[in-house]
Amino acid sequence: MNLSEVVDYDKFNLYAITHHSTSLEGSTLTEIETQLLLEEGRTPKGKPLAHSLMVKDHHNALQFVLEKARAGAAIDVALVREINARVLKNTGSVYKTALGEVDSSKGEYRLSNVRVGDRYFVTYDKVAPLAEQLCLRLNQKLAEVDTVDAQLLLSFDAHFDLVSIHPFYDGNGRAARLLMNFIQAYFELPLSIVFSEDKADYFQALEQTRKKEDLSFFRDFMQAQYAKYLSSEIDKYLDARGQPRKGDGFSFIF
Repeated sequence: MNLSEVVDYDKFNLYAITHHSTSLEGSTLTEIETQLLLEEGRTPKGKPLAHSLMVKDHHNALQFVLEKARAGAAIDVALVREINARVLKNTGSVYKTALGEVDSSKGEYRLSNVRVGDRYFVTYDKVAPLAEQLCLRLNQKLAEVDTVDAQLLLSFDAHFDLVSIHPFYDGNGRAARLLMNFIQAYFELPLSIVFSEDKADYFQALEQTRKKEDLSFFRDFMQAQYAKYLSSEIDKYLDARGQPRKGDGFSFIF
């Protein structure tokens, strides 16, 4: 029997991406609870409803991203804003500013300056032009990169650039990781996961890259995450087949 007839690996990989991405942003659902919620609609007892809504929104946004990527859609600001809107569809808030209201569930850009910890992001008036420039640059690169390494680096750089522009009041990290997944799906590559247990290292890689103005810090972190993900998938596959893992007579080179 073909393994794909026993386990739908693509489906469960998407569940894992959603679990880890939302856990990075505060969801308390376990991976099993995430799977049961998305598979059977079972909301876990004793967990905030907002966390279940966050998980559902992310999964729907991920499916949207994959559909667009597989259709060969261009990367433009409308796409980026739609990704963010879907991420916050049921958990977004309305922010009142001196320049007007911003509904984060509609993918609207922030209209005030923001900081996270000690980090101030670009001023609100620079968000729109920087987002436009990013999309133009990414579209150009989509047509130019012709190796797997270059395609992966493009996806990692897009992730870093969007989260560093920080164009929205909320959902920036999830939207940036989904933009990364869009580029990977566009090139029919396995999708990256930023593992929730590596959250501190993830934030450190982002901050080091900004301080040093050197993308190698974030690229190295993401390449290590990618290798970790691929290695874990191979182990799952071998377990299902009853074959030895790496270290038990199996050699895996990444």
